[in-house]
Amino acid sequence: MAIPITVPRLGWNMEQGVFVGWLKADGAAVRAGEILFTLESEKATEDIECFDDGILHIPADGPRKGDVVAVGTVIGFVLQAGEPIPMARKPSASPQQGAPTAVKTTSPATDAPPPDRPASSPRARRAAASLGIDWQNAQGTGRSGRIRERDVLAMAMPTTLTRRVIAERMLTSHRSTAPVTLMRTIDATNLVILRERWKAASKSSGDLVPSYLDFLVQWTAVALEKHPVLNSRWERDRIVASQAIHIGIAVDTDAGLLVPVLRDVPRLSLKELSRRSRDLIDRARQRALSTSELQGGTFTVTSLGAFGIDAFTPIINYPECAILGVGRIRRCPVVFDDQIVIRDQMTLSLTFDHCLTDGAPAARFLQTLSALIEIPKVD
Repeated sequence: MAIPITVPRLGWNMEQGVFVGWLKADGAAVRAGEILFTLESEKATEDIECFDDGILHIPADGPRKGDVVAVGTVIGFVLQAGEPIPMARKPSASPQQGAPTAVKTTSPATDAPPPDRPASSPRARRAAASLGIDWQNAQGTGRSGRIRERDVLAMAMPTTLTRRVIAERMLTSHRSTAPVTLMRTIDATNLVILRERWKAASKSSGDLVPSYLDFLVQWTAVALEKHPVLNSRWERDRIVASQAIHIGIAVDTDAGLLVPVLRDVPRLSLKELSRRSRDLIDRARQRALSTSELQGGTFTVTSLGAFGIDAFTPIINYPECAILGVGRIRRCPVVFDDQIVIRDQMTLSLTFDHCLTDGAPAARFLQTLSALIEIPKVD
């Protein structure tokens, strides 16, 4: 029996991906575990393996490089010797077996468009109104061609899948959170001195010099252990305290913003954290991360200091509780020990979801983190 090769779901909200290309030729013998094709999903590009032995058949009308393919689409088959070639099938839109059939009632004023207009969701129409574009010109990707919010966004933004996913997640965060940003300017002089010592020591040892972000991620984990509410998240309309501390680090890439995740940060030495963060950042820019490396974060740290930004209001990486924004380190005249001296200053911007916690707990977290930076201790 011919075994269909389908587009897999690689992320919890993935509905389509970009076909990158076959890694086996039509008619080639394939074995279970071998890589068949490459698929771009959300923010990662992954190799998809074969699960059966046989002969690969690629239909003539199959996807080409760069084509957008829906999850569940049959794009090829694994055949046995002498087996006839079947017809490709589209992904099924039928309800799951045993699931009740819902009867949908519509309001002519809100849900049901006139007969000569395409079907669309209320969110799609609201997004079109806010962007000042005609939603009727969008290419619908919903069931029966219904126009969804993501289809409207695709008209107004670059059409890469990564950009569309970023837009959707930013809008989800905006709709689902009550963001408040606290800012605190701290003395980073000791942090600068500490890193200079690491740089000097590395000349003889050859060790990797931690970045300022590495130091901040480690101390953020320490602060989260003392203030676990900032490490909580929304799950099925309830607040859940995360048992582990997995910190996402925002990375600017040619494809857009990616947030790979450093796992179990409190268990990592600064050297190990530095190696892992450098590896994740490098592979993020090469588009070589797996989907799993972009999921599961419990808190996010993002920095715009390299661009000369002092302070900003970062957007929460929903469903996380909070995100820390890091500004540039700048030399400023300040009052220190009752004297005006030049010191290194840095501003931290903590955006938190007021639905999960209040201003005072968030401020205490920022206070703890600031103390760790101003009087640093490193393992």
